[in-house]
Amino acid sequence: MNSLQEQFGAIDIYLFDQILRGHISRGMRVLDAGCGSGRNIVYFLKEGYEVFGADSDSRAIEEVRGLAAFFAPSLPGGNFRVEAIEAMTFGPAFADVVLSSAVLHFARGDDQFRAMLQGTWRSLKPGGLFFCRLASSIGIEQQIKHIEGRRFLLPDGSQRYLVDERLLEEFAQELGGLLVDPLKTTLVQNQRSMTTWVMRKGV
Repeated sequence: MNSLQEQFGAIDIYLFDQILRGHISRGMRVLDAGCGSGRNIVYFLKEGYEVFGADSDSRAIEEVRGLAAFFAPSLPGGNFRVEAIEAMTFGPAFADVVLSSAVLHFARGDDQFRAMLQGTWRSLKPGGLFFCRLASSIGIEQQIKHIEGRRFLLPDGSQRYLVDERLLEEFAQELGGLLVDPLKTTLVQNQRSMTTWVMRKGV
């Protein structure tokens, strides 16, 4: 029997939880918006999902196309595109599941954050699942240093656009998103804070 590592790769543990709970299942079209080198789509490729991805890094997309060619050779290479998530060409209401893992916190400011979020959300079908992991200020308010707007210097030395609970609630209302789970935040030894934001798009 294959090990879990072989079956699921380096998948985000919170995304793995959504699969285990049946929120993502075979037959769904999955779009990874900001897919990087594809760590979160190995399982979906192996299991025959219709998988798509976008990332602004051309080298990352080449890696993802290589993964797809190996695990799901019937998928067209054009499923994986070099483009910014705020300007994805997949079209509206395209996917049953849209993933955004460690992407949105790279926004340079409010306007880009909103454009990235709306570009991602636009691709989701009504009733579809939005899975997002992003840096937040929750739980580390006293450890971060303000730079400008919502950009902060974290104790780990990185600079990130940080959300908080109020902002995520406002965006959920604005987008018409329904929380699947309460917001869940992981504190990484007072160095950074990562929040899991999972919603369904209203029909």
